[in-house]
Amino acid sequence: MKPVFEKTPHSQWESFHCEVVVGDSYNAAWHFHPEYQITLVIRSCGYRLVGDNIAPLHSGDLVLVGSNLPHVWQQEAITRSKPGHAVHAVIVRFLETFAGRDFLEIPEMKPVRRLLHRSMRGLQMSGATRDAVADKMRRLPDSSGLERVSGLLSILHTLAASEDLQPIASAGFVPVLNGSDEGRMQRVCDYINSHLAEDIERPAVAREAHLSEGAFSRFFRLRTGKTLPQYVNELRVGRACRFLAEDESKVTDIALDCGFANLANFNRRFVEITGVTPRDYRRHFQNR
Repeated sequence: MKPVFEKTPHSQWESFHCEVVVGDSYNAAWHFHPEYQITLVIRSCGYRLVGDNIAPLHSGDLVLVGSNLPHVWQQEAITRSKPGHAVHAVIVRFLETFAGRDFLEIPEMKPVRRLLHRSMRGLQMSGATRDAVADKMRRLPDSSGLERVSGLLSILHTLAASEDLQPIASAGFVPVLNGSDEGRMQRVCDYINSHLAEDIERPAVAREAHLSEGAFSRFFRLRTGKTLPQYVNELRVGRACRFLAEDESKVTDIALDCGFANLANFNRRFVEITGVTPRDYRRHFQNR
C-alpha cells in the first residue's frame, strides 16, 4: 500500500509541532510528511512500521524518522480495552528550517546535518542517549518560547553526538510516495487559510479536494488527525494569539476578525486550545 501524505498541524505561534498523544490509538494511517519526527512512546502495546522494518512497541521506545520516510505507529486493537495499554506518547515534528532558513548551514550545526542525513532510514535510540532524550522529550510539551526552541536544539545536539543510534529501515529501502495527496492537501489548506475569517463549510472545502463530503472527512482526518472544525478552530486561535500580542483591538473585535461568530464561542475555544483566556494571554505579553 502506498503511504499517504499527511499535513502536520502547525500553529502560527510555533516554529515546530509538539504534541502529547493520549487515547486508544495513534489515529494515523501509513503516511509520510516533509518534517522530521521524534516519537517517544511512554505507554503503548502494538507495533511500529518505519520504511520496510516492523518492530514491536514498548514503553520507552524512542525513534527519529527522517523527512518523507513512510511510517506508522499502531496500537494493538485487542489490547485497547485493557487497563494500562492505552497510548501515551510525545511526538515532535520539525522542518530543517524551523530555526531559520540558513541556520543548519552554520559550522556548529554540521553534526546535526549529518544526523538528519542518517535519519533518512530512521534511527532508534538506546542506552544513555535514550534516557537523556526521553527526559528532554517529556519536558518539551510544557515549555514555550525560546526555552522550547532550545529544548529541541538540545535534543538534536545529544543525538548528533551519540553512538547509541541504530538505523531502522534497510539500506536499500526506497519509498513509493503518493505525491498527489500533497497537492490536494495544499489546495485544502490554501482555501481554509484564505477564508479563515468567514464561515467555512465542509461541502466547499470538499470541492477543493475534488472529493465527496464523506470521502473528504476521512481524507482530512487521516492526514491531520483532526476533524475540519478542530483544525479550523486551531488556526483561528493561532491568528487570534498573534493579534492579542501585537494589536490593541478589543477582544470582541479580534474574535470576529478571526472567524468566530460570538465572544462566548471564542473564549471557549481559546481556553480549550491554549489553556488560558484571551485576556490572560494578552496580559502575559503586556507584562513582558
